[in-house]
Amino acid sequence: MSLFQRIFGPKEDPAKDAMRPLYAKIVEKARALHWYEKGGVADSLDGRFEMVAAMMSLVLIRLEQTDDQADNSVLLTEIFVDDMDGQLREIGVGDMIVGKHLGKMMAAFGGRMGAYRDGVDDKGKLSEAVARNIFRGEAPKQGALNHVATKLISEMAVLAKMQPAAIVSGAADW
Repeated sequence: MSLFQRIFGPKEDPAKDAMRPLYAKIVEKARALHWYEKGGVADSLDGRFEMVAAMMSLVLIRLEQTDDQADNSVLLTEIFVDDMDGQLREIGVGDMIVGKHLGKMMAAFGGRMGAYRDGVDDKGKLSEAVARNIFRGEAPKQGALNHVATKLISEMAVLAKMQPAAIVSGAADW
């Protein structure tokens, strides 16, 4: 490793690196074609953000149900923030306003996570949250809304049955 890499290169964090497979799984789940084809989610930057935020929320909600996963939840959230920062830069958002955009995105994510948390046990509340957030308040086709809400509930049920350690490993098939 060169001197420049040691000084200016990314700092290695084994604990954070261990969470990357889980984040990759979340993104993979969020990019599944059924959300966009059957669910009518816009295949756009906003639509993809909404699906990643939804899947992240489900995982974080599950992890917060145990006392020993707080650190992993923080690391996973940091990876999400890093990814969103990189995505903004990739689409050309300048350094001077990346922070402002990122702040808005994280505030939006926090709101969505709260809405999905409220909908964990209530399909009606979850459907309202999906319509408001994923479809941005525009009335989706009923089949599309039902597809997204039903699939999110299904994902929640699978995660609920899994041990947090299996989820965190990123290797579990869910």
